[in-house]
Amino acid sequence: MSDIEPNGDSPPSLLGRLLFGSGLAVLAVRNLTNLEGRIGYAEAKGVPFAKQLVPASSGLLLGGGIGIALWKLPKLAAGGIAAFLLGVTPVMHDFWNVDAESRGEELTSFVQNLTLLGAAIAFFRRASRE
Repeated sequence: MSDIEPNGDSPPSLLGRLLFGSGLAVLAVRNLTNLEGRIGYAEAKGVPFAKQLVPASSGLLLGGGIGIALWKLPKLAAGGIAAFLLGVTPVMHDFWNVDAESRGEELTSFVQNLTLLGAAIAFFRRASRE
């Protein structure tokens, strides 16, 4: 263990922020570069105003990912990520409503999003101490 105690006012680990933030930014860019496909999927899931909500929510995820990675407006960034995940996860990855063939994939995506939500909450809490 290190004898140096981290300063409570310093940002969280740069590596952790870059991994989390850039991963989310990549997901957002993938959404934005395949908007028609993502909008079609959202419409099939019954999302109202999918043509507006898919790009808006992808932009929210992109901004949040960049904000966490750079630790700029981190409370807003983490809150935006959490809002995205809270809104998207139960609607888009409703494993309890799909056929047996799709259930495993949707359950995996649901649990992955819960994991990301946990990290977003941790970053939000850390940013709230500043």
